[in-house]
Amino acid sequence: MAQDHLVSGEASLTAMQVFVYSKPDCHLCDELKAELAVLQAEVDFTWVERNILEDPALYERFRYLIPVLEIPNGPLLYPPHDRGQLREALLAAQESGNTR
Repeated sequence: MAQDHLVSGEASLTAMQVFVYSKPDCHLCDELKAELAVLQAEVDFTWVERNILEDPALYERFRYLIPVLEIPNGPLLYPPHDRGQLREALLAAQESGNTR
């Protein structure tokens, strides 16, 4: 099973947690994580990075799709990622109380 890597920021204890499915040396993954870091100034959340190479099931599911952002009880967001789209999805999840 893949090891989760919590990426901390200036989030509160009640911050929403989202998941980034990625792999090493993925420039699109790096771009998504950079966008998420910027958005943390606007939306209270943290993300957990999951390396799909460490989990065969995740690899089969996402190998041609990464980076994928999973918002619990919300959508899976596939590339291309747009900051506005990401902000909208994160704010909608936050407003509906999807924190974990």
